Amino acid sequence: MMESLPTTVSAKSDRRGRSSKSQNNSKPSLILAFFSCLAWLYVAGRLWQDAQYRAALNTVLKNNYDQRPKVLTVEDKLVVLGCKDLERRIVETEMELAQAKSEGYLKNQKSVSSSEKKMLAVIGVYTGFGSHLKRNKFRGSWMPRDDALKKLEERGVVIRFVIGRSANRGDSLDRKIDEENRTTKDFLILENHEEAQEELPRKVKFFYSAAVQNWDAEFYVKVDDNVNLDLEGMIGLLETRRGQDGAYIGCMKSGDVITEEGSQWYEPEWWKFGDDKSYFRHATGSLVILSKNLAQYININSGLLKTYAFDDTTIGSWMIGVQATYIDDNRLCCSSTRQEKVCSMA
Repeated sequence: MMESLPTTVSAKSDRRGRSSKSQNNSKPSLILAFFSCLAWLYVAGRLWQDAQYRAALNTVLKNNYDQRPKVLTVEDKLVVLGCKDLERRIVETEMELAQAKSEGYLKNQKSVSSSEKKMLAVIGVYTGFGSHLKRNKFRGSWMPRDDALKKLEERGVVIRFVIGRSANRGDSLDRKIDEENRTTKDFLILENHEEAQEELPRKVKFFYSAAVQNWDAEFYVKVDDNVNLDLEGMIGLLETRRGQDGAYIGCMKSGDVITEEGSQWYEPEWWKFGDDKSYFRHATGSLVILSKNLAQYININSGLLKTYAFDDTTIGSWMIGVQATYIDDNRLCCSSTRQEKVCSMA
């Protein structure tokens, strides 16, 4: 019994030794597996990061490719040259068109045959919404009406009351003018002009433009509504100057530019008239006569022409820059006391 005990103890010792040796062998394996996992995660992360870099690089390359200068083929160059040539021809055509307009070829203008005599004059009498009684007074005195107005036109003279539209387009003011015109047929209504006292300088542009576009005449006459005309005297005056181009006719004057704000003739842009503050030579606004080519000039360049506080100085400023012949005719000084004149203050 006692002899078998060492064998049992020895067997237990052998098992403990093997178990301890087995535990010692498993630790390096676990460490190795742990580092292997880390290495795998690192490699996977790098691969994913490289894939992102490649995608971003492809995007940049694609954008650069799309924005790179394109190589023009021979056909492309011919197209470019063709466009430049077309642009040059368009510019030349526009210049020729402007020249043709200045010589009398205007849109919406009726052509006149050589056998047909050009009209002598278009006379525009300024009027306003509150001037109904004054218009009737003119119609009953120097201005023909009805059949007499038509006969005057057969002689080559057109007379129209000139008025714009109300600020409230289509209101009772506009309707009354339309109704009056249907009866008398003696209005030139400026559809694109707003009738107001402060808009009188702009009204000049609209009047001359509309008159040139509607009638082919030797002269275009602007008359204020406080002027009585000797119509036959006016016709005789214009007949003597028929065929005269560049004629700027009126009662010529000049004077001081009023710089004091609130004064009757105050000019807000007085500083443009020099240190002497004096107006240039111009026809008084009561009655202004322009030959056809000057009226055409206003029509063609109306969008560029500068206006001042008053219509007479406004017209005078336009005439400075063109080949206009200034004709100072004392018969057109309506406020003078001389006997030989074709107009008087109403």
